[in-house]
Amino acid sequence: MTTLQRRLGIGGAIVIGLASMMGAGVFFVWAPAAQAAGSGLLVGLVIAGLIATLNALSSAQLAMVHPVSGGTYAYARATVGPWTGFTAGWLFLAGKTASVGAIALIAGGYLWPDQARAVAIAAVVVLAVVNMTGIRSTAVVSTVIITIVLVGIAAILISALGQLPEAPPFDAIDAGPFGILQSAGLLFFCFAGYARMATLGEEVRDPHRTLPRAILAALAIVLVIYAAIGILSLTVLGPDVLAASSAPLADLVGAATPLGAVVRVVAGIACLGSLAGILAGLSRTSLAMARERDLPPVLGFISSRTHAPIVAEATFAVLAIVGVLVLDPARLVGFSSCAVLVYYAIAHLSALRQPVGERWLPRFVQVVGLVGCLLLAVTLPWQAIVYAAVVLALGLAARMLFSRARRSETPTVQ
Repeated sequence: MTTLQRRLGIGGAIVIGLASMMGAGVFFVWAPAAQAAGSGLLVGLVIAGLIATLNALSSAQLAMVHPVSGGTYAYARATVGPWTGFTAGWLFLAGKTASVGAIALIAGGYLWPDQARAVAIAAVVVLAVVNMTGIRSTAVVSTVIITIVLVGIAAILISALGQLPEAPPFDAIDAGPFGILQSAGLLFFCFAGYARMATLGEEVRDPHRTLPRAILAALAIVLVIYAAIGILSLTVLGPDVLAASSAPLADLVGAATPLGAVVRVVAGIACLGSLAGILAGLSRTSLAMARERDLPPVLGFISSRTHAPIVAEATFAVLAIVGVLVLDPARLVGFSSCAVLVYYAIAHLSALRQPVGERWLPRFVQVVGLVGCLLLAVTLPWQAIVYAAVVLALGLAARMLFSRARRSETPTVQ
């Protein structure tokens, strides 16, 4: 069987993580978070960051012992059981495939509003082809994109500092606990990218050292940037204007100004970087599931020339394009957050099941993280919860039927 090659060092893994996290979310999610919690979104950001940090720690502990493709799917399958692993993998694939469609549409809306769907489809096709050429190509593209995005965000923050009012346009937190928790669940959409580094377990050098350091380093960088953006957005725009904004960071610097136009370009580029990382994570998780026959085995095919899972890349690109054509991106953020929060809850459960010799974290990290993920998931909009439950039920039913079919095909030894 052709295997993936260990080509990435810690720098490449961090870059892919940054490109995955510094995507559509940072240019979009502040508005719905402000709608949910007003100025309380800053508390929500702290909660989301805390949950993401706990998730990163558990993911790092698992990745050190199971440096294989598949992320929480592989971890849960090894430590809890096949059905739990399937649940994690299915939710990841469903949530992130929907995210690809939504993010591609957001990119199209920023780069060419009148042809948003055409731009979105082209972006998915191009980035899937890039990923098919191998993980080094993904890392190179991610490096270029994240450099542009970080420079653009730095310019946004510097410009916003010059617009600070003498007194903030809000006096106190004006949301209850439920609104703050809902904003945290929505803001978590921004942080979900770090797990994509764990799905690349077979493609990094010295994964026992590289993966934990890369995950935590990328998350720390993003936490600082998001805190600065959240504080400045609230201070300059105020919670009401922020909640009504369709392009928060463009409004932060003045949508009609030259810098506002630059922000739109940078936002589109950031979305492309996020798409590259998500597509890579989708193909690696489906590769792991195909190897265990939880998905059709053809998805496990790896090119002998590029050492990339090209069938899986192509399959999820097609599914994402279907999403671009038929789905509304507005509610997909909630659905994706709900699915991925449950995915991370399973990661904590998997870490709890590790034997003492494999653990370096106290158990309260997993307990708090597990409870926190489920709490944020159930406070999201009810439509997101229903969609996630239906998708999971369909996946479990399909697995049950296929399992019975395989057993019936197995010859009985007389």
